[in-house]
Order: sequence, then C-alpha cells, then structure tokens
Amino acid sequence: MEITNVMEYETIAREKLPKMVYDYYASGAEDQWTLQENRNAFSRILFRPRILIDVSNIDTTTTVMGFKVSMPIMVAPTAMQKMAHPEGELATARAASAAGTIMTLSSWSTSSIEEVASTGPGVRFFQLYVFKDRNIVIQLVKRAERAGFKAIALTVDTPRLGRREADIKNRFTLPSNLTLKNFEGLDLGKIDRTNDSGLASYVAGQVDRSLNWKDVKWLQTITRLPILVKGVLTAEDASLAVQAGAAGVIVSNHGARQLDYVPSTIMSLEEVVKAVQGKVPVFLDGGIRRGTDVFKALALGASGVFIGRPVVFSLAVDGEAGVRKVLKMLHDEFELTMALSGCRSIKEITRAHILAPWDKPRVAPRL
Repeated sequence: MEITNVMEYETIAREKLPKMVYDYYASGAEDQWTLQENRNAFSRILFRPRILIDVSNIDTTTTVMGFKVSMPIMVAPTAMQKMAHPEGELATARAASAAGTIMTLSSWSTSSIEEVASTGPGVRFFQLYVFKDRNIVIQLVKRAERAGFKAIALTVDTPRLGRREADIKNRFTLPSNLTLKNFEGLDLGKIDRTNDSGLASYVAGQVDRSLNWKDVKWLQTITRLPILVKGVLTAEDASLAVQAGAAGVIVSNHGARQLDYVPSTIMSLEEVVKAVQGKVPVFLDGGIRRGTDVFKALALGASGVFIGRPVVFSLAVDGEAGVRKVLKMLHDEFELTMALSGCRSIKEITRAHILAPWDKPRVAPRL
C-alpha cells in the first residue's frame, strides 16, 4: 500500500514498534486533551484563498536564523531515536540535510553530537536541557559549538516531567542496548528501570528545577550561538524572552507531554507573535501533520514550523527514506496550498489568507 500522507506512518509504526516505545513517542500528559487539541485546533482555521493569480512558479524557500532553507518546515528535537530505528538520529540528520532543511538534535539523543555532525553537511540546532551540574551544560554547549551546530534551542517547559500515564504503566526505560550518547562519559547515559516512568525519575534527579530567566542570560555568557527559547505559550513570557536576549521563540507545549489543558500551539501562536513585535522570529512546534497546517502557522505569523512525531514514526517505518518522504510530502502539500491560496512566495502569505475562530466578521468592501 502506498503511503499518501503523514498520518499513515503512525498507523504502521504502531504495528511495528514495541508497545513501550510506541507509547513513549505517541502519548501525551494525563487526559491527553492538549494532545488531541494540537491537531483539532488546526481544523477550526479556514482558508480565504485568492484566485486568478499567476501561480506557475511557487517558491517555498525561506531564511531561518540567517540560513537559507528549502521550506519553512524543520525537524524538531525528539529523544532516543534509535528506539525507532537502528540508525536513529544519524538517518534523520541525513534526511533533513537531503531535504535542504534544519535538524534539531535532542540532548537525550541515542547518537552523540559528534556522530550526528559526522553524517555530512547540513544546518543543525542543538536542543538543551539545563542540568543541575552546570559543568555538564557548559560541556554540551561547547561540544555543539565545536561540531558546527548553529543555534541552541533551550527547553524551558520541563522543570519536572509531565505525568505521562502510558510511561508509568509500561515502566518506561531506555532499552538496554542503547544509551543517552551525549552523557556516556558522565555516568548519565543510562535510564534506570523504576516503579513508574524511568525517564521521570531521571529528570527529577538531573534536570534543574530552579531554571529561570537569569539562566537564559548566563547561557549567553558561555556561548556565541543564538538561543531560541522553546516552550513559550503566552505573550508575557514572549516579551520576557525578548528582554532576556533570546534570538527567537518556539511556541511549543512539548508535544502535549507536559501540562495538560494548555491551549494548542496554533491557538497560542498569534498572541506570542504580537508580543515579540517583530523583534525576533517566532516558530511553531506541535501538531503539524499537513502542508495546510504549515500555511496556517505562517499566516498567523510564524517564521517556520518544526515537526517531531512525524519524523520518529516515519523513521520507524522506513529509516532515512521514511523521513525523507515525510519531509517531501509536507513540502509538496505546502507548495500546493500556496498555489491554491494564490501565494507564490513565503512573503505573500498573509493574515488575510485565513479565517480564525476569534476573527470578527469581515465587512465587504464597497464597490
């Protein structure tokens, strides 16, 4: 059967992966209301397509943090990809590079920073968790810099791990043949099996709950790399991120895996975009499954989007080729959406191309 959309990869991955692994990738926090809402919210935003525009040539290219990319669709940081496929993050890195887009590597990857860099050329960002031991943080950041990574995505929504009941039921742990490669030499590479989620216990032991805005400033003293603050959902925090010197903001609810009943990413986006007042780019991470979703995010002011679960599920099904295909499908759907909306370039996508539930009724212009 030919796979014709991104969602079909998840269905096949579910059959293929061990239950503990599939559940870890697929599940959200508690009632999983936000997990559903991250998808459902997109369906409440409608198009206002413009007609009779010459769309013989469509240009999906754009610039992200000064780097030219083939499309405003990038790879989000997702942990422990070798649970999905033996080549894990290395396959993902090659696929992102082949697609001409950016990959973000998770701190909790099962391939090291250096291994990912050695896959060949490509623009890559590094996602950072701040550990209690700041020397570990300094080491990670320096390694990312040395390996040619171009930005740090600082995750700020995880002082503690959300309550993911599937992981508790499954007593989630990293399979014994794998390690968190970036921490191997630091005796932090293993996740112990516990009476609940092994990852929750690991986070409780290692990740710094005291993380605050001062640390965002501190990070700028140890690296020249731009810092993207990942996990912003409100105007207030968007403003504070700009004040703290962030080079960009990623609107994310951590794949609905942290606090349940926060709004979807797409519903939080416009508030954040307005708050940063064009001073820094805003990106959306969470819920993207169609090219139409990408267009809606850009119309609401995002400079680009990141995809997470579609990457791990396609990786599980078909390795590097699967990830390449997901990136190509989203590119092609997005390009088609642009054409059918009357937009020939990214800069032609405007707020007037969509109708959101909170918009006031439009008054027809007098002719």
